[in-house]
Amino acid sequence: MSIGLIVGFLEQGFIFALMALGVYITYKILDFPDLSVDGTFPLGAAITARLVTLGWNPWLTLLVAMVAGALAGVVTGVIHVKLGVKDLLSGIITMTALYSVNLMIAGAPNLPVFNNDSIFSSGVGGMLEQAAPGYGTVLVAFALALVCKFVLDWYLSTKSGLLLRGVGDNALFVTYLGRDQGSVKIVGLAIANALAALSGAVLCQQQRVFDIAMGTGTIVMGLAMVIIGAALFRRVRLRATTMVLVGAALYRAVIAFILDRGVNPNIMKLLTAGLLLLVLAGTHLNGQKKGGGKRA
Repeated sequence: MSIGLIVGFLEQGFIFALMALGVYITYKILDFPDLSVDGTFPLGAAITARLVTLGWNPWLTLLVAMVAGALAGVVTGVIHVKLGVKDLLSGIITMTALYSVNLMIAGAPNLPVFNNDSIFSSGVGGMLEQAAPGYGTVLVAFALALVCKFVLDWYLSTKSGLLLRGVGDNALFVTYLGRDQGSVKIVGLAIANALAALSGAVLCQQQRVFDIAMGTGTIVMGLAMVIIGAALFRRVRLRATTMVLVGAALYRAVIAFILDRGVNPNIMKLLTAGLLLLVLAGTHLNGQKKGGGKRA
């Protein structure tokens, strides 16, 4: 691979890692199939694109995008916890509603921001690009991924974070502690979707455009990143969030390698689904072999 290709997949890997950290919360910790990620990812992009065109500071738009994503996660949680809708359906309802919301925010299915400042060309991003031409974007993306990783690690070590883990492992135990497991779920969904929206906002500024279809298949991509990281490093003592970051980078490396071989980009979603299926099937078969060995 050329240096340019490596830098390119690292940029994408660290940006999508933000979303994958959110998927890790719902998939691994809460055991909640949250399809609303497919809506909150472009929500962050739509908000940052609209605000940037209105002259807002590009860094400030990231915070607004995260707040909006968190609110969308709360909506999914309320639909599930308070209205009794199944977890899968609650995510689908939010995702479907957000499609129209995103169109209303952006004002069009496609909103370019080529002529506006971005986090990669202003402030710290601009200074990094001047100091290391051609590497500023990947450095900013890496820094954002690290900050979110360390903040999430810290949160999961707090009392609230331990309760979040408890809901996924043993919800009844959380109830015995006198805590409302439904409220804990809502908090987890809010954090997960805030990260997904942040990822979409950063990708929008990196690609300099918002597209209504950019969230399609996001949840599958996030799951692939989480599962790849967990499968490859299950025997290594690493924090789960570190595995997610590495899994995201490796996933984008595979995609970049495939595209570099001249594969039609139109079948990338098919390849993503195939890659996820391959990893899941391999993990399942490996587990069966271990189980069979123990029984023998």
